[in-house]
Amino acid sequence: MRDVIIALDFPNRDKTLAFLDLFGNKKPFVKIGMELFYAEGHSLLRDIKARGHKIFLDLKLHDIPNTVKSAMRAISNLGIDMVNVHASGGIIMMQAALEGLSEANSAPILIAVTQLTSTSQDILQKELMINSPINDVIVHYALNARFSGLRGVVCSPLEVAAIKQACGNDFITVTPGIRFADNNKDDQVRITTPADAKKNGSDFIVVGRPITQADNPVEMYCRCLNDFCG
Repeated sequence: MRDVIIALDFPNRDKTLAFLDLFGNKKPFVKIGMELFYAEGHSLLRDIKARGHKIFLDLKLHDIPNTVKSAMRAISNLGIDMVNVHASGGIIMMQAALEGLSEANSAPILIAVTQLTSTSQDILQKELMINSPINDVIVHYALNARFSGLRGVVCSPLEVAAIKQACGNDFITVTPGIRFADNNKDDQVRITTPADAKKNGSDFIVVGRPITQADNPVEMYCRCLNDFCG
């Protein structure tokens, strides 16, 4: 199952499709986040699926349960492969999200965000008023997601081992915050390399700027594949 997901953090359709053109017959798994989805909507998803790519729609839904259920019902018709909610929305909200997807002929994998990789222990305590250690909070959110029937979570590679121990090896971990040793950290705090993510047991890594802003994106993608999947 292990795979590399490229974060398509582009502002519009033209830049996105031009980037994917670079890959020729390669069909990487891609992530479409809020910026691109809000700019281009459903039609871009259809175009990318028609090219043969799997899609992780990264919208991080977080609202009252009925609203999330209705949104997921609409999302279920988009032909995507993976979608997510915020685990901090609670068990009832996560269960509602799953119910919203249940009517689809081929429902996407539903996962939950534990804590953003830009969140530090300091932010957790001083801004969010959560005084438990960040690893404990993340594992607790993962257990809530598993209890709710979700297939996995988004987390830092640094928390994968603890989540697998608590939730089982079949519980999927999707891990952003991936950088090579020679990369800039940008705005990520809890990061690691593709090779270390593999050692930690990640199922999927999400890689954005180290690929999309590389001089040779295809070469960097292949480097990620080799380090993580090889």
